[in-house]
Amino acid sequence: MRRISRKVKVGNMHIGGNADISIQSMTTTDTTDVDATIRQVHGLEEVGCEIIRVSAPTIEAAYALKEIKKNISIPLVADIHFDYRIALEAAKHVDKLRINPGNIGNEEKVKLVVKAAKDFGIPIRVGVNLGSLERDLFDKYGYSAEAMVESAMRHVKILEGLDFYDTVVSLKASDVTRMVEAYRLFAAKTDYPLHLGVTEAGSKLPGSIKSAMGFGILLTEGIGDTIRVSLSEEPKEEVRAAKLILRSLGLKKTGVEVTSCPTCARTHVDVIKLVEELENKTEKIKKPIHVAIMGCAVNGPGESKKVDLGVVGGAGNTNLLYKDGKIVGKIEQYKIVETLLKEIDELNKEQ
Repeated sequence: MRRISRKVKVGNMHIGGNADISIQSMTTTDTTDVDATIRQVHGLEEVGCEIIRVSAPTIEAAYALKEIKKNISIPLVADIHFDYRIALEAAKHVDKLRINPGNIGNEEKVKLVVKAAKDFGIPIRVGVNLGSLERDLFDKYGYSAEAMVESAMRHVKILEGLDFYDTVVSLKASDVTRMVEAYRLFAAKTDYPLHLGVTEAGSKLPGSIKSAMGFGILLTEGIGDTIRVSLSEEPKEEVRAAKLILRSLGLKKTGVEVTSCPTCARTHVDVIKLVEELENKTEKIKKPIHVAIMGCAVNGPGESKKVDLGVVGGAGNTNLLYKDGKIVGKIEQYKIVETLLKEIDELNKEQ
């Protein structure tokens, strides 16, 4: 059962409550390079990104947010540290601020930022990272889940003291077990929506696996309202990994999903090549379509009967095409991708 959390509005969508779990990523461009940033956001949106965060380390970057916001359609989040003046400018143009009240300045500066968030009707994400804990909490707890939770509660209490409750919270660590424990502890204390993340997760494969482990544990316990897979990689890979994680748990039904065999000596078609080509050519499709590409007749027919479209490899050119669980014909090997793409296109056009 999913944890009941308060619903927070972010642009044209919501985080928490009964809203779908959303996918986030972050741009890697220089934010002041508006054209490059907009192009990257458009590319991320095409592959399934639903909320985008950009860093605003300078006031010039904050000014750039206005033009960026005008030219994208998904919610925009500004990531700000230390300088409250940047937060005040960014609040005019974005759908959410990512700040930690405790490091934005003295009480008066925090009040100004919170007032701006209220005036513009935008939420704040409080983000705690295990690697940047306050000194007193590190001295008290060391690198621990308890320290992360106390840090998050400290920031949240500052906002609550200013009568601000449109808050999203993250408790990120590069250590999966401590990350999981921190989210569990915090989830038991509050109803704030939670942004899941394994921070500094690493490169594409190790980072995706670490994120999948942490997210999988928490999401199956009903904890988590929005996710970002943090990778030392091109941001589109973060979105692709996040989609696969949610899809594998049945929490996101969108796009072309390919079931395929791992191949063996019985395989009659080049499954690996076919799957790679098909996934690359269909990644922008949003409609949920399930395809099976199976190398032989051992498990192939059973898998192909469960999906929208299926191919079962056979000797020579006796590859069978399945549609809606039934055999509808045979395909020559060199026409498999072409045929599937045509069938997928027709399914995508159907209401």
